[in-house]
Amino acid sequence: METGGSSIVSNGGHMVKDGDLISTLPLAPTIIPGTDSNTVVEDCPCQENICTCKKRRPVCQCLKKYFWEGQTLNKSHQKAIANLDPNFPWWKRILITHRRSIGLIIPALVYHFFWWAYFIKFNTWELFVDKYFISITMIFGSMVAGMTTEGGGAVAFPVMTLAFKIKPSVARDFSLLIQSCGMTAAAFTIFWMKIKLEWHSIIFCTLGALFGIIFGLEFIDPLLSPAQKKMGFVSVWFSFAFALFLLNRYHKRRTFKTIPDFTPAKAVVLIITGVFGGIFTAVAGSGVDICSFSVLTLLFRVSEKTATPTSVILMAINTVIGGYWKAVMMNSVEQITWDYLAVCIPIVVIGAPVGSIIGTHFHRQVLAALIYILDTVALISAFAIVKLNEVLIGVSVGIIVFGFAFFFMMTKVGEYILKKVEKKENLDEIESGEINENIDKNSSM
Repeated sequence: METGGSSIVSNGGHMVKDGDLISTLPLAPTIIPGTDSNTVVEDCPCQENICTCKKRRPVCQCLKKYFWEGQTLNKSHQKAIANLDPNFPWWKRILITHRRSIGLIIPALVYHFFWWAYFIKFNTWELFVDKYFISITMIFGSMVAGMTTEGGGAVAFPVMTLAFKIKPSVARDFSLLIQSCGMTAAAFTIFWMKIKLEWHSIIFCTLGALFGIIFGLEFIDPLLSPAQKKMGFVSVWFSFAFALFLLNRYHKRRTFKTIPDFTPAKAVVLIITGVFGGIFTAVAGSGVDICSFSVLTLLFRVSEKTATPTSVILMAINTVIGGYWKAVMMNSVEQITWDYLAVCIPIVVIGAPVGSIIGTHFHRQVLAALIYILDTVALISAFAIVKLNEVLIGVSVGIIVFGFAFFFMMTKVGEYILKKVEKKENLDEIESGEINENIDKNSSM
């Protein structure tokens, strides 16, 4: 990148100008004009992106960096905002400048219209008397669902099974059904806001998850005991959180907005990921979102800011599939599950979209930290609450160790893929430079 006639390049979190290494502050990753638009690189607030300041940033700057970084919008919406014509009709200006508020209001109004109509007609307000605790749980659960890659089921399932002693089958069915409402509302908001998504993951993971969910509901779920479901869920995702923590210790690691250099082999990886994620979703009501997130971040080095809204879209699609299969094809959803759903719908259709908007402003390290906390608390609670025997303890520890080894291996393969991508980029730059040099020679002759 050329700035003011001086050559500036990224070098492991530093900026190099005319061969001199000048340290920079590790600010939030952004796109710098003139670079590959798919690459997230470190930015600097100083003039010409050259940082000469030595002091620590004020607290307000740190808070802005980590908690109000700014949304990653797609190019068309960025262009619409930049080229907003003051002579546009009032309604068009509102649609562009107030997209966030409109994106929250529309799905909430649709769901609330039908919810209020049902409750008023059938006078079912008494459900809140005995089941208010689920409503309170989902205030937090819906926000987490929209904000992180951990869907609402990642909160609902462990809380319902561990804290409230509800059967795992009921908790799983509730997780599927409530996310089919909350996540679709959040998905509408994401689409409306035109937030950056990884469409390869959405398409190919869904193809695999379609098979995985049906297979898991029909054949895998009946084979597992309630205790096995609880411990398996928290053990697998704790190992993932730990692997993500180790990866994020390298604060300057390079990430991408989308999967770089997409190939058919990567499509196959995403389909397989969807199959296993679908099976986890069939057992615990959540899984395809976390599986997709783990592959995108650990293997393909996609930024958490893209992987998180992508996981929300995935869960919106696949919980609708799972909920339909369980309620209609299998006809095995208990009445108490529908009661829990009824007292939570008006909450999650607001909480999940709000969470999705908040999450797009958070720095990727904050999003990752939320995952560490959620999975660690779930694991500790499970070991403290579930009645364990020696076999189940051994299996749980084995899952954690194996899961950590698997995710750690995934990070190493991700490093290899990253080196191949960078090598290809270097070759492309060399070829581009040679072409430009030949053009200059021909034009001077």
